[in-house]
Amino acid sequence: MNLGRGSERRAEKAGTELSIKVPDKWMSSKHARIEPSFGRWVLVDTESKNGSIVDGHTTKRAVLTDGSLIELGHTLFYFFERMPIEAEAPALLELTPNDADPGLVTLMPSWQSELLRIRQIASSEIPMLIEGESGTGKEVIARAIHSLSGRGGAFVPVNCGALPENLVESELFGYKKGAFSGAQQDHPGLVRAADGGTLFLDEIGDLPASSQAALLRVLQEKEVMPVGGTRAVAIDLRVVAATHRDLDEMVAEQQFRHDLFARLAGFRIMVPPLGERRGDLGILIGALHTRLFPAEHPGFDIDAARLLLRYPWPLNVRELEQALATAQVLAGNELVRAEHLPDTVRSGRPPGAPRPVVLSEMDQKVRDQVVAALREHQGNVSAVARALDKDRKQIQRWIKRFGLDPASYR
Repeated sequence: MNLGRGSERRAEKAGTELSIKVPDKWMSSKHARIEPSFGRWVLVDTESKNGSIVDGHTTKRAVLTDGSLIELGHTLFYFFERMPIEAEAPALLELTPNDADPGLVTLMPSWQSELLRIRQIASSEIPMLIEGESGTGKEVIARAIHSLSGRGGAFVPVNCGALPENLVESELFGYKKGAFSGAQQDHPGLVRAADGGTLFLDEIGDLPASSQAALLRVLQEKEVMPVGGTRAVAIDLRVVAATHRDLDEMVAEQQFRHDLFARLAGFRIMVPPLGERRGDLGILIGALHTRLFPAEHPGFDIDAARLLLRYPWPLNVRELEQALATAQVLAGNELVRAEHLPDTVRSGRPPGAPRPVVLSEMDQKVRDQVVAALREHQGNVSAVARALDKDRKQIQRWIKRFGLDPASYR
């Protein structure tokens, strides 16, 4: 694969070779080449003017690993050994802002296969349970499922963890006038509001045990009895639930009803954390940029883009959205620069991460030697020990002390 500057973004196939051109004035016309070497992929700088950077290191030749971040000029690339693209597909995949729905679009193979199944199930009546860490975009996926379902009713989100325990049933199922003090008129409730549409039960694992039986009856009988009522009301709704908790464990410990779990978990979706979807960062940043910034906004400078792509995003899509919202306020209509991003993103240190230890001059020399050896031996700790003539356990102690990750050098 050849990478270089061109008048427009395009990809050209010639036999087994692929050439990608990018309109970046900081790139050389023949900037770099990616080629196989002894079962690995390597990037070779082909005498570019501004050099090539792989995972933060300027290089003439570097072994690429799955997820390597490549910087050529002012253009950033992620390298992945396997992508979900058919052999006959176009060499260059373009996503417009309308295509880049962060809910059901991905470039990651494992997540793509799951999204295809979600699209197939979405138009059915099968209840769906979305599981994953906080901030991974479970509600975005639920809204996308509703859009694909063809149901004409409303999408009604309910945060089960935010409902006061003594008001859960009246909020969900409604109440009749006079049912309790303060019930001065009939209230249909959230379940009936979703009639004909989709009821999204977010944080279902936080639903009080006392209300789980009542919800189970509603789902089984497809009718709801308002608090203080004498006649049930028939309903037609699709239920999508979500949680960051381990419902299997909660069922085993009798903290969550097994029959309600069986009713909700018709089709289970495990949403990967953003750290496992690094190839989708461009899609997500593009979609959020379109939503948060003015239509004519110029975008991001190279330093800001590099920081966004290198940050680990432990708090997932929610953290990314907040970072871009902050940048929008600070940058206004100007190009987003590094100074507009939150301190955590600029420092590369997530919230709660330990602050870096200040090393002595001697320790810094040792760390530099270990890093150089890890890079030379591609993260092989045994090879590093031999090269430095040290015991392997000593190398491991240094690696732990200096906060190094051998896998990042492979």
